[in-house]
Amino acid sequence: MSIFADGFTTDPYWWDAAPPEAAPTGPLPETTDVAIIGSGFCGLAAALELARNGVRVDVLEAGPLGIGASSRSGGMVSSGQKLVLKGALDSFTPEKATEALEDSRATFEFLQTLIGREQLDADLQICGRFFGAYTPAHFTTLQRHAELLQSKTGVQARILSRAEQQAEIGSDFYHGGMLVEEYGGLHPSKYNRALRSAARGAGAHMHNFARVESWTSENGGVTVQTARGVVRAKHLMVATNGYTAKELPWFQRRVVPVTAFIMATEPLAPGVMDAILPKRRMVSDTRRELSFYRPSPDHTRILFGGRPTAFVNDEREAAVGLRARMVQVWPQLADVKVSHAWRGNVAMTFDQLPHLGQEQGVHYALGCNGNGVALMSWMGHQTALRILGRQNRPSAFENRPFPSMPGYHNRAWFLPLVSAGYHFRDFLDRPAAFLQERSLRRA
Repeated sequence: MSIFADGFTTDPYWWDAAPPEAAPTGPLPETTDVAIIGSGFCGLAAALELARNGVRVDVLEAGPLGIGASSRSGGMVSSGQKLVLKGALDSFTPEKATEALEDSRATFEFLQTLIGREQLDADLQICGRFFGAYTPAHFTTLQRHAELLQSKTGVQARILSRAEQQAEIGSDFYHGGMLVEEYGGLHPSKYNRALRSAARGAGAHMHNFARVESWTSENGGVTVQTARGVVRAKHLMVATNGYTAKELPWFQRRVVPVTAFIMATEPLAPGVMDAILPKRRMVSDTRRELSFYRPSPDHTRILFGGRPTAFVNDEREAAVGLRARMVQVWPQLADVKVSHAWRGNVAMTFDQLPHLGQEQGVHYALGCNGNGVALMSWMGHQTALRILGRQNRPSAFENRPFPSMPGYHNRAWFLPLVSAGYHFRDFLDRPAAFLQERSLRRA
């Protein structure tokens, strides 16, 4: 039996409702106040705020508008707990660490406020997230994480035993887990489309197929050479994240594009979703090469993401591995087929922190680190406020050292090796489950 449904596609499931915008969007201007490279959440949120304040702003996109990670992600929405759990704030002074936590919490609130104020059609649902412990040792770690999150961030985090997790995910695959209420999900491609519409309504201009080929700073401005002509801007902003190209070498050397894969199932039979995700939570686990999954916004399908093998480079191959992981969690889905499987780039940084600032007179907001929906929207907004001179205070992530790695230029040659190491350690953690997953792939 083929695991692929009739009409299977490697386009994102999200594009069924809101595909990227490929239609021509008018000629480029000779001059503008602000040129923004990238039509993701970050660039569009910046464009909206700038246009609302009477600034001429032009968004430049290499392909169709909304083609990048903003329409390919899992659409999960968090309030920045990763910064605490991964120890990314250890390099901060206590005062700056407090500001960073305030900024992280602000991202979650900002997204909800933005969607409500602009009446954006984004299918936002605040539903909480369950973190499944892959091993008993991981469960002990999650207990510490829950205490840390409550003491440092004030979020509602509680520990669930293996028996209690049944009420959340209808499975005993994990050894208990942690539930964080301040989490949600949305439809990322609809959110991107709605942001584009709001920014346009405020006066922003969008230009697709306008890849930036080079730029030079001179005479208090920036000259931007694109595939469709030259634009002279007072300010230039880089908001490209995991799609930062070689034409932006300083920025490209500081972000690592990590490819993640996501699959969508065909619609589930009535009642199945009630059994497997009764509260419609977002879910992820504690594997080093983690899985993340969720119900679709209409609660008819499962969207399941991750990187099932170290050297996977094909959507169909990835779908086989992701479906095997899904069936491990829910054996009752063994006959469910896959309708979509796609890939997208996550922008990781070497210090696991987001970064805002200026380099050679160019503004940038980069480094979602797998936490991009709320964070990058907020970072775009903050960059706009910075250009306008209206920030209440500089962000804690602003103008910090932005590290690279010797020998890293435009190809992340080390990623398959890192991923292989993660998979090997996952095998050592739980050999039987690891081998079962391999067996399910071959079934």
